[in-house]
Amino acid sequence: MYFDSHAHLDDARFQPDFDDILARMRENGVTGMMNIGCDLPSSERSVALAERYDWIWAAVGSHPDDAAQVDEARIEEYRALCEDPRVKAIGEIGLDYHYEDPPRDVQQRAFRMQMKLAQELSLPVVIHEREAHEDGMRIISDFPDVTGVFHCFSGSYEMAKELVKRGWYIGFTGVVTFKNARKAVEVAEKIPLDRILIETDCPYMAPEPFRGCRNDPSLVPFVAKKIAALRGISAEAAAAATAETASRLFRI
Repeated sequence: MYFDSHAHLDDARFQPDFDDILARMRENGVTGMMNIGCDLPSSERSVALAERYDWIWAAVGSHPDDAAQVDEARIEEYRALCEDPRVKAIGEIGLDYHYEDPPRDVQQRAFRMQMKLAQELSLPVVIHEREAHEDGMRIISDFPDVTGVFHCFSGSYEMAKELVKRGWYIGFTGVVTFKNARKAVEVAEKIPLDRILIETDCPYMAPEPFRGCRNDPSLVPFVAKKIAALRGISAEAAAAATAETASRLFRI
């Protein structure tokens, strides 16, 4: 019933109790998941995980933190991984200016190279964008045929409206359940329901009342319940709508 559109279940922190997490996911109705790559090793693990479980799909790509490793050879490695039918997106890619390491120009080059790959392969993208709204919008504007999701969205409602107008989707993590999450709440209340994805970004961003703990996909229903409460619909309706949206975006 619930689809976690952005998880890192390949992370080593899940290995000690991996089977227990899968059991909790089943108990909580989490029946689909996208496992997202951040660099080449995690992308390879994501594909392996998706091949092992028929309800998991994969995205491959380099997070801004890994931008310095993105060159033509790395792009060809990602292109080869995309030949696997379990790979449904390029990601997570984008910009993160919080620490500016790697430098902005290096991040932008890697972002553009991976957007070009998505364009060539007709795949959606999973965008990580932090404190780089203007440059992020400028770069995606250069690739009008590519759409996808801005995961863990941190922008304004005006930015979200513009993204939706261009055919993009907005991903919400446990942050939307935090008391100080005013921008995320406004966006989740106002944008069309069929443009919303729910996600954990596990092991990060655990929702209330688990904030500060290790997150895992069994907790994605808490995000759906918050979306439901904001929009005056049932949790079941929010779950069904966001799962259908994930299936549509990722062509599952």
